[in-house]
Amino acid sequence: MYANILLSTDGSDVARKGVEHGMALAKALNAKVTVITVTEPLLTGYGGGHGGWIPPQEMIDSFDAAHKERAGKVLNDIRAMAEQAGISADVLHVPNTLHPATAILEAAKSRGCDLIVMASHGHRGIKKLVLGSQTSEVLADGGVPVLVVR
Repeated sequence: MYANILLSTDGSDVARKGVEHGMALAKALNAKVTVITVTEPLLTGYGGGHGGWIPPQEMIDSFDAAHKERAGKVLNDIRAMAEQAGISADVLHVPNTLHPATAILEAAKSRGCDLIVMASHGHRGIKKLVLGSQTSEVLADGGVPVLVVR
């Protein structure tokens, strides 16, 4: 049914539920997994117009290095989990991306994934609107089937 399942994670406890569910599904189907984590860039240019804040390059480099290190730890932990379960896993970190949902969809398509497994925080009402939802954006695309874990 599914041969290559994309598991999306931000390293949170909520996302881990999705990863664990996706791993169990992959094991049951003898499928491989591709695990993606996306990190956003340091936002700059606050203040509007031409007088926005621009951080020093050292701050940007430090921010990027911290995100890379954290993403590496998250992906290494999941790779170890997959190995222990006997599942083939590729890992991918997409840094400095303003639109994580787009990066997730592009990775699924370019890597031939036939299912995306993501967790949902389960927010409702105004909180959902304020916080936004990468899961909702991925669902709206419709290009690849999506399994949402709560």
